[in-house]
Amino acid sequence: MFVYLSKKIAIPNNTKLKYVSWNKDQGYIACGGEEGLLKVLKLETASGKDAKVKGLAAPSNLSMNQTLEGHSGMWYEEMINNRNKSVVRSMGWNADGQKICIVYEDGAVIVGSVDGNRIWGKELKGQQLAHVAWSADGKILLFGMTNGEVHIYDNTGNFISKVQVYCLSGVSGALHIAGLQWYNGVHGYVEPNCPSLAICFDSGRCQIMRSELDENPVLIDTGMQVQQIAWNHTGSVLAVAGSQRAMGQDKEVNVVQFYAPFGEHLRTLKVPGKQIASCSWEGGSLRIALAVDSFIYFANIRPDYKWGYCSNTVVYVCLYISKYVKYVRNLIAITACGDYCCLATKADDSTNQYVLVLCNSIGTPLDSKYVEIDPVYLTMTKTHIITGSKEAFYTWQFKNPKKLSTLEVAGRRRTGTERLHHIDEQPSGGAAQDEVDFSKAFQNTEDPICCICSSDKVLIVGRESGTLNRYSMPMLSLTHKYALNCRPHQLSLNSTSSRLSIIDISGVLTFFDIDTRITDTDGKEIVGEHLKFERKDVWDMKWAEDNPELFAMMEKTRMYIFRNLDPEEPILSSGYICNFNDLQIKSVLLDEIMKDPENPTKESMAEMEIKSLRDTRDLLEKVGIADAQQFIEDNPHPRLWRLLAESALEQLNLKVAEQAFVRCKDYQGIEFVKRLGNLQREDMKQAEVAAYFRRFEEAERKYLDMDRRDLAVSLRKKLGDWFRVVQLLKTGSGGDDVQLEEAWNAIGDYYADRQKWQQAVTYYVQGRNQERLSECYYMLEDYMGLEKMVMALPENHKLLPEIAAMFVTVGMCEQAVNAYIRCNHIKKAIDCCVHLNQWNQAIELAKTHNVREIDSLLAKYAQHLLEKNKVVNAIELYRKAGHYLEAAKLLFKLANEQTKKKLKPLHIKKMYVLGGLLVEQYHEQMKMTSRAKVKDKKGAMAASALAGFLEEDASAITDTSIIDNAWRGAEAYHFYLLAQRQLNEGYVDAAMKTALYLREYEDIIDPCDAYSLLALAATANKAFGMCSKAFIKLETLETLTQEQRNTYEELALEIFTRYLYK
Repeated sequence: MFVYLSKKIAIPNNTKLKYVSWNKDQGYIACGGEEGLLKVLKLETASGKDAKVKGLAAPSNLSMNQTLEGHSGMWYEEMINNRNKSVVRSMGWNADGQKICIVYEDGAVIVGSVDGNRIWGKELKGQQLAHVAWSADGKILLFGMTNGEVHIYDNTGNFISKVQVYCLSGVSGALHIAGLQWYNGVHGYVEPNCPSLAICFDSGRCQIMRSELDENPVLIDTGMQVQQIAWNHTGSVLAVAGSQRAMGQDKEVNVVQFYAPFGEHLRTLKVPGKQIASCSWEGGSLRIALAVDSFIYFANIRPDYKWGYCSNTVVYVCLYISKYVKYVRNLIAITACGDYCCLATKADDSTNQYVLVLCNSIGTPLDSKYVEIDPVYLTMTKTHIITGSKEAFYTWQFKNPKKLSTLEVAGRRRTGTERLHHIDEQPSGGAAQDEVDFSKAFQNTEDPICCICSSDKVLIVGRESGTLNRYSMPMLSLTHKYALNCRPHQLSLNSTSSRLSIIDISGVLTFFDIDTRITDTDGKEIVGEHLKFERKDVWDMKWAEDNPELFAMMEKTRMYIFRNLDPEEPILSSGYICNFNDLQIKSVLLDEIMKDPENPTKESMAEMEIKSLRDTRDLLEKVGIADAQQFIEDNPHPRLWRLLAESALEQLNLKVAEQAFVRCKDYQGIEFVKRLGNLQREDMKQAEVAAYFRRFEEAERKYLDMDRRDLAVSLRKKLGDWFRVVQLLKTGSGGDDVQLEEAWNAIGDYYADRQKWQQAVTYYVQGRNQERLSECYYMLEDYMGLEKMVMALPENHKLLPEIAAMFVTVGMCEQAVNAYIRCNHIKKAIDCCVHLNQWNQAIELAKTHNVREIDSLLAKYAQHLLEKNKVVNAIELYRKAGHYLEAAKLLFKLANEQTKKKLKPLHIKKMYVLGGLLVEQYHEQMKMTSRAKVKDKKGAMAASALAGFLEEDASAITDTSIIDNAWRGAEAYHFYLLAQRQLNEGYVDAAMKTALYLREYEDIIDPCDAYSLLALAATANKAFGMCSKAFIKLETLETLTQEQRNTYEELALEIFTRYLYK
């Protein structure tokens, strides 16, 4: 951050101020002083001619200056200080501003509400109070005592404990608390568990705690006589105001020191005057008010925002979330160059590693590296990312993500792409080590790094002593060391890496020519010269990318542009410079963006032109081309020559335009001028110039005025404005059907690219674009439309195979086959049927077109299914393919297996029935085949039928048993099931007679089951003679075990002893 004094307001009658407080919301400034002085001021941004200037650069006026003498204003009665025995020493509002705590020196405490009502009061016996502070949640009150102790109370006034003060170790004597400030957390924290409770003593010792019980606080020795401390509105900066003995002098000087929550010293501000008394931050923390003697000084703050500029995109970070909504935890720094930016973050784990993430302008991570070096300083070039800690620096040569192949693994370490050197080393630029030795980063140094900058050629590392180390890039060999008489804070190299800009810790800008050779006072030649140029209160600067002598810098609230170290007139601005190129400066008002970081506006970006560009415009507009050309000759720049060329084109001064295009090396411009020179008509040239400057409406109007509708159509075609092309072609005789079809098709492409298929169909139909029309039908799932296309297209059209393939993808076999047949792709049609398991159609196609490969393919596929034990699928395959006998064999085999397992008889019967039906279909197929063969011969139907039977016998000699006995299995199970049903229904005589038939099917029905059923039915029918025969048969079955035979014998004995028969 950088801070500088910007304004001074005097208090009348030289009344000394004691206190100043700046309201965070409305902006009122209250100041109190001696003799009962109480004044309320307000600074407001002035409106008028500078209304466009925003931020700190906007002029401010004192809009309110109200004196409340002797406290004679309107007060709430309850809160009047009428305790004559003591005085108020401190007061503090809680975080939401609803409660105030007032402490008196004698130990009295009053807590009141915002409307003036007392909530509670208490006397702390034996305590002399000096300070009070609320915790962020409003549950804790801290009281600072006059003896330097800090006590902890709850919000109802009950004592809890004392705060341990660690910063006073080794200090003796009377000490008083100068400030007790607890950041309320309303605007978030810098990071989780960030220190927020600051206790500072008048001796300059300070401790910053994470909570009131923190045993490891941040300890600071400011070396000052402290008067007051104050947190900014985000808790990221602590201001410590007081006085300090000047170096080498006896007098005290007023200073304000600024610290980060973790104790890092950020900046020192020296303030004129005898005695500083108080300080207070503005609501947005961009200004701080200081009460010094009888004056109020205002200082502007320029924060070190974490931001970068790449590919016309500002990348920034706030306490909430970065815009282009990408949440990054533990973000440390951002830098950017060209099209990419680099984010430095701390790893989430406890390995003390850090991550460098290479991103594009929308926050997409492209590559990353884990490093063990704390990235305090970060910069990048188009090929390298350089980061440094206090002791060492690390370079990573990243590959251009646009050229990365998908096979390359991001994040993998590649030999030679990374280097790490300790700042005290003197590298010679040798080959890079295979493994980066991060242990070097933990070796101490007496002269730490304080800043770094780099270009494609040179790396400059600044050290706290003022030494600059120069390394050549990319080999990192130490080539020079330069000595400065200041401590550098920010470095930057110009476009040719010949001059270095240096902003030191005090905000003084100087320059250093790194290649200039000069002779020192001893007559010795040295390399490098520190120029005598100097500017104070500089907080930002940027070199022009295309001119090594041109740069822009921010000095307080003004932007200065320098050419050869000569300044132009300043411009009021408080923006951070993004880019300086083509005589234009882009800056971003980060202060305005941070007020609402999630909703940035384009007004927060500003573009400014340098004086030579503005002067050239004025000359071209008011004087003429000749004088402007002479001015540009004296101040040459490609942008100025381009401006001259454009102006000359507007005036059709082709000679000057061509010369200017040559000077700015614009080949397309030169060609354009030559093309204009070949045109005869002036109005034609004017139309071409209008089109060149993208004034297309004007160019079209001129073409139409010339009755050259064809040129207007050609212009709109180049622009891709096909809707306008159609309008032009329809409103006149300037086009033909070919052009109109081209336009319809282009409009169809427009809708198809946006996946508006229905609208695209409308235009493709008019444009007769069959190919794109088929795609749209497919995307719309309009298969009826595709079928109509197949019938409309001529045979062997190139589009038919593509449409057939579309049908195949959705399983529409018949339509696909029709399309393939129309383009004579029989093999693909058969493959389609096979793919979709339509084997009957495949066989039919193969027979119709004499394709012989189908049988072998069918056999292979069936064998594959059988190997996978998918018998049912194989049966279905054979059936669809017309191989009914093969299907029947498999079905009978499956039924036999089911019979042996004694599964459900009904299912087995159905299998036998299906097998019989398949055999019948086989018979019918053979008859049809024989008829086809004798179709053209003389003979009767009987002769063809007989021929069919003879052919059957000849082709199926091995399968005679199956063909002859096709229904035998079905008959067996029919009788088996019928007998059981009749028995269950009480028709015992019929059941017995039916069971007698089962004796003929012992090869299918298990004899044990058949004769058991017969014995049961006979017993029920009281036909014990038949029952006896059944038992005799059962007892003689060879398949039974002895135990089963014994069981049957016992059962027969029991039956026949109970029912005697003759």
